[in-house]
Amino acid sequence: MSWDRKLSLFFRRNRIFLYQHVSSIQIIVIYYLLVTLLSLGLFYLPFFRQTGSDASFIDLLFMAVSTISVTGLTTFPINKIFNQNGVILLTILFQVGGLGIMMISTFFFILSNKRISLKQRQLIMTDMNQPRLSGIVNLIRTTFLILISLQAIGGLLFSFYFKVTGYYDRWSDAFFNGFYQAISAVTNSGFDVTGHSILPYSTDYPFLFGIMFLIFIGGIGFPVIMDFRSWLIDKLTKKKLHQIPYRFSLFTKIAFFSFLILFVAGTITIFLLERNHLFQGASLLNQGVTSMFYSVTTRNAGLQIHDLNEFQTTTLLVFSLLMFIGCSPSSVGGGVRTTTIAIIGLYLFSFLKSESRVNVFGRQIDDDDLQKSIVVFMLSLFMCFSSVIFLTATEDFPLISIVVEVASAFGTTGMSLGITAALSPIGKIVIIALMFIGRIGMLYTLLLFVPKETRDLGYEYPTEKIIIG
Repeated sequence: MSWDRKLSLFFRRNRIFLYQHVSSIQIIVIYYLLVTLLSLGLFYLPFFRQTGSDASFIDLLFMAVSTISVTGLTTFPINKIFNQNGVILLTILFQVGGLGIMMISTFFFILSNKRISLKQRQLIMTDMNQPRLSGIVNLIRTTFLILISLQAIGGLLFSFYFKVTGYYDRWSDAFFNGFYQAISAVTNSGFDVTGHSILPYSTDYPFLFGIMFLIFIGGIGFPVIMDFRSWLIDKLTKKKLHQIPYRFSLFTKIAFFSFLILFVAGTITIFLLERNHLFQGASLLNQGVTSMFYSVTTRNAGLQIHDLNEFQTTTLLVFSLLMFIGCSPSSVGGGVRTTTIAIIGLYLFSFLKSESRVNVFGRQIDDDDLQKSIVVFMLSLFMCFSSVIFLTATEDFPLISIVVEVASAFGTTGMSLGITAALSPIGKIVIIALMFIGRIGMLYTLLLFVPKETRDLGYEYPTEKIIIG
């Protein structure tokens, strides 16, 4: 038997063993770990590095995890370690991390007309955090094309805008930076490859609104994008007035309205807190746009038009809360997710009204979803709180700096008060763990340790009331 035949047989047997004995969640996590290790290996290649640049293993590992989790935190200036080839590599890697390994691999399967097996569909469902198999391949195909198209359109518009407005003299620089900003915004990566993020555009309102729109597209959730596409097609192709109107899914409604509520509440809060501080002396338009921008970018993108140290501590706490919440499930972002907060809020509202069920938009929230939301929120809060306590003991930084760092890592946002590079090795490991958990999600982190085969006990214990409150 030839060596290539033996190698193929070896991989086939190990794949069968993996599929039979390892859960879909565990396989997805293994895939992300392998891509992280591949990224780490690529970072060592001179082809992607500045001549004479030097970075430790822990710093490059930190960078690899931050890239695949599309966080944006770094322990060194990117432009001092990576050359332009390295920046292109980073762009490709956070494209993989943002859109998801299974989405990108499946799309190439579709292009090559290869059959997608049931197990592969299950892995896609897991990676995309979808509740059912039906329509999963169509979701991948359509979402991928929409996101790539928006990146291309945004990149072209930004490129021409940069050249026409005089930000860059050469077309090559305008195109490079234009496409980088577009891809960075859609994937919510927020990596600073220039050393000053997007501070030069702090008063360029057309650019800021464009960035905010692309951040919204990346963070609203892939199923929501599909739903709005179907609604638009329905509107354009409907011929009979008596046809039943298109009905958005409950997930789309909750994800969209929770995003809208958080956006408005964040904007108003930031505006009120900073109008007599950082925004003092600025025009009302500038104050409003800046407040809107930070209400969006703190939810996952991490792009900055100010030094965060200029904000009040209270505002930074609001930023931390928004980063902890993050964006929608099945999107490019992390955090506890907007739907988790929405369901818990609806449950509290129902409890205050003495209602036994949680109802919204003419539908009832499933008890299983309610339990998952409470568990995810409580354990995420406990993990972040424990991380803050631990880092306060190991690192010599102000408490607010550590709170922002932890929330930024878990929310895969990438904002920092400048302490990332000065963290101790153990501190960097804690942040690495938070970034990775924030990317795969707290729920999947818990299920990671659940055996593939679980056994139902088949009986229930008697109920007994206890005193609460």
